[in-house]
Amino acid sequence: MEGDRKQKKQEEEQLKMRNEELEKALKESKEREGEMREELQRAWHRLRIAEEAEERLCSQLGELEAEAVNQARAYNARILFLMDQLSHLSPAAP
Repeated sequence: MEGDRKQKKQEEEQLKMRNEELEKALKESKEREGEMREELQRAWHRLRIAEEAEERLCSQLGELEAEAVNQARAYNARILFLMDQLSHLSPAAP
């Protein structure tokens, strides 16, 4: 009987220690999960900022392209105007 009690006591102690180990592992796992969630949220925030910046850059690029087209048209019109002016100023061929 005494041996049975000692064995049960040892088993209880082992189960208690195993339970403590499992609780510690669970706590650490939850902490890691919390850290991963925070990191995921930070990454999501950085992604949103990058997407907004990309949208602004695309908009600015579109505006610059439109401005470049307008400038090219104005430059072309000016060249045509000057060519026309030069053709009127050229002396007649002998």
